[in-house]
Amino acid sequence: MNDTQSFSFDELQEGQSCEIKRELTGADIDAFAELSGDRNPLHMDAEFAQTAGYPDRIAHGMLLASWVSAALAQHLPGRGTVYLRQNLEFRQAALPGDALLIRLTVAEKKRRGRVLIDCVIRHGESGKDLLRGQAEVIAPS
Repeated sequence: MNDTQSFSFDELQEGQSCEIKRELTGADIDAFAELSGDRNPLHMDAEFAQTAGYPDRIAHGMLLASWVSAALAQHLPGRGTVYLRQNLEFRQAALPGDALLIRLTVAEKKRRGRVLIDCVIRHGESGKDLLRGQAEVIAPS
């Protein structure tokens, strides 16, 4: 990921965005399975995933969601962000070797430091959305 940055509530502007590029690896999937305890064979076994119609094993949706969390904490708003809630829609599977683009966009500044941020993870080559949703955070003061 890129260097860490931070924006206070007052510095944030509606429409402001950031993009982080990331490549999904098999090691990412394995590490997330170990940490979460989620060893669903769709994530761990390529042959099993192929019988379910995928070309390879697929990433955990919550692994991708955790990269949204990291982007909120490290990039927009950044250091000191308090994560309040998130809605997510998982649209397509991510596979080992996929280049991903994580994009956060300030959708609305609310009162008491609260900010709504649109969150998208897009496949770097096809441009298709893999995940999208909206987070509510408290921006650093």
